[in-house]
Amino acid sequence: MNARKLGLTQSASPTIAKISERTGQRIDADRHRSNRGVTIAAPQRRDPLAEVWKRELEPILCREPRLKPTTLFEYLQEQYPGEYPQVLRTLQRRVREWKALHGPEPEVMFMLRHEPGVMRLSDFTKLKGMEITIGGEPFEHLIYHYRLAYSGCLGRHSLAPQSDAGSYRWQYAQIIQGGESFVALSERLQNALAASGGALKEHRTDSLSAAYRNSGGHRTKELTRFYDDLCEHYRMVPTRNNKGKANENGSVESPHGHLKNRIK
Repeated sequence: MNARKLGLTQSASPTIAKISERTGQRIDADRHRSNRGVTIAAPQRRDPLAEVWKRELEPILCREPRLKPTTLFEYLQEQYPGEYPQVLRTLQRRVREWKALHGPEPEVMFMLRHEPGVMRLSDFTKLKGMEITIGGEPFEHLIYHYRLAYSGCLGRHSLAPQSDAGSYRWQYAQIIQGGESFVALSERLQNALAASGGALKEHRTDSLSAAYRNSGGHRTKELTRFYDDLCEHYRMVPTRNNKGKANENGSVESPHGHLKNRIK
């Protein structure tokens, strides 16, 4: 520092130079690094897929965009043994970026918002992974599962953990022997309505054969006469989710797992 050469003290010189006293001490001791704080460009890492991405992997993805990174990784191991042993993470990142830019447009889903006192859902499910026997003989059965789409322990008085609140919504379940018949649906639905204190506006199911005529494996719009009469009696509007859209019936499909875990 020029001020030091002119005889000023170490505490006064940094003030004139507009630097800190500690920096002045480092300069005096020849320990100051003038490039501190300067960003040093990191060395460019060589692209491990440079030789095969454009020539082989990208054309494969163009032909079959649904392929997963692990499939391409296995392809490299078969075609180039030992040459690409640690590129799986790079492939995962590259395929994710490629699909975002060039892959098929993802299906748009809107969050279902349920209103209180509107919808209840019915479905049949099987208790898998457990064998129920009576007198040593297997007991073939289904579980009728009924849930209120909105009602749940989500208020301020709830004791349910927030992360698991969905499994605490009001529900009713009953064992049935046999298949998805109208009698099974009618009896269990009416039991559930009585247990819940009444009927709501809408009753949602999937394409239950007990409620809808599914001719030749194809869905039809015609309600069975009995199911139509049942809904009319309770002043319910029967609805069902669209074909292949299980998420539309998710308020009962997903909680099947919670119910089965409690039974097990």
